[in-house]
Amino acid sequence: MPTNQTNQNSLENDGRNSSYLSSSDTFNTENNYTSNLGNHSSYTSNEATATSTYNSSDGYGLIDANKSVSEAAGTSPSSDVADQGGNNWGLDMINAPEAWNQGYTGQGVIVAVIDTGVDYNHQDLKNNMWTNTKEIAGNGIDDDGNGYVDDVNGWNFNDNNNNTLDDNGHGTHVSGIIAGENDGDGVTGVAYNSQIMSVKVLDASGSGSYDAIASGIRYAVDNGAKVVNLSLGGDYSNQTLQSAIEYADSKGVVVVMASGNDGRSKPGYPARYADKTGIAVGAVDENGKLTDFSNRSGNNQMAYVTAPGDNIYSSTPDNQYEYKSGTSMATPYVSGVVALMLSANPNLTVAEIRDIITSNANNSNSSTTPDTTYPDFGFGFFTIGDSSTLSVNNSSTKTSSYSLKSFSENNNFNNNSRILSKTSNSSTTTSPNIEFVHRNYLDSQPNSLANTPTDSNDDFGELINQIIKQLEEYQKLLGR
Repeated sequence: MPTNQTNQNSLENDGRNSSYLSSSDTFNTENNYTSNLGNHSSYTSNEATATSTYNSSDGYGLIDANKSVSEAAGTSPSSDVADQGGNNWGLDMINAPEAWNQGYTGQGVIVAVIDTGVDYNHQDLKNNMWTNTKEIAGNGIDDDGNGYVDDVNGWNFNDNNNNTLDDNGHGTHVSGIIAGENDGDGVTGVAYNSQIMSVKVLDASGSGSYDAIASGIRYAVDNGAKVVNLSLGGDYSNQTLQSAIEYADSKGVVVVMASGNDGRSKPGYPARYADKTGIAVGAVDENGKLTDFSNRSGNNQMAYVTAPGDNIYSSTPDNQYEYKSGTSMATPYVSGVVALMLSANPNLTVAEIRDIITSNANNSNSSTTPDTTYPDFGFGFFTIGDSSTLSVNNSSTKTSSYSLKSFSENNNFNNNSRILSKTSNSSTTTSPNIEFVHRNYLDSQPNSLANTPTDSNDDFGELINQIIKQLEEYQKLLGR
């Protein structure tokens, strides 16, 4: 592995977005900020009923592919097999080779990667890519009547076309962790015989709207995916996105969500919905220690497990490979395990999968919390702190456009350019237009907005303090 690298976090910024639905979807497109101080949707699903220990740091702990797959298949776990070693240490950590030894490698399972697209020509992915066999390529006709013309290789909800190639690298890296070929070269995926469905919802900078992501989830579900990988997220609850995740659950599709890279005491969104449905994922390093950047599980019990997410080697476009870190990288390990389970038993329900994974996870039984974190409320019009700056310009429009970004840390970071990206946000009033500019931060130097690192019983007081700080910073920006 590379040495002396500076691992940086791609901090994600979200908020409201413009309406954007696929032609086949009808649901409420109203997007709003939500405080969510214990307030959840009225949608109900079976809660995880695992017997393993849950704590506010790493939830149920490290996922175990061997035990989870054996329970899914109704057999005994495999005995130990030889480690893969080298760049495949993550597979060894989650006991994936033992799961393969049971005869299950993800065969027959489609995993949708809702992301920046996928390089479906990559040497480690091209034989494991889903294609829409009901569609005739290039004839300009919606042959299968699903509302999307020539979606042979999936659909691009960011640009509303059928070009799902990866122009960022993030989605291809995620896909390699799930389904890289087991050919002794490059990267081997957790479920190396599963198929990847490329659904592009994020642009070249790794940002995209909630509506695009929600539409992408629905597309994946309607076109045969059994697992949805969401290596993305942010600070705000969003009804459109939550509705899409609930739709997936109602159709028996498991949504696996990155907890986020802010070192916070709770997951971001949509991972926080794992208290009702889907699975939230935190990141551990090669020693099994929860990384400083990983958002913790929080006191509100949810289906939260951990997986390798530090310096993960995987595929990138043009037959390349890179090391990346983040909960974005941990999430596909869990998606891969779900694919293994479904190849062992395709009749498993979402509730059963959540229960099996959490009950067989290897919890460290540690109640430790991150050294420094953001107070976390799932609330706010903007976030201020060491990780972000705000700039103001005087233009305004009548549209509202915010963005959601991928949760990854790219090791190839230029220290001379601290700002990774910025997302322009349009105001709905005559107020100055605020641009959010989020910076990367070192894993070893997590950001802090307050001295309280964990969930507490005094959320309301912390919330007031947070609002005051935000207002003070905003006044400084306006020169007041």
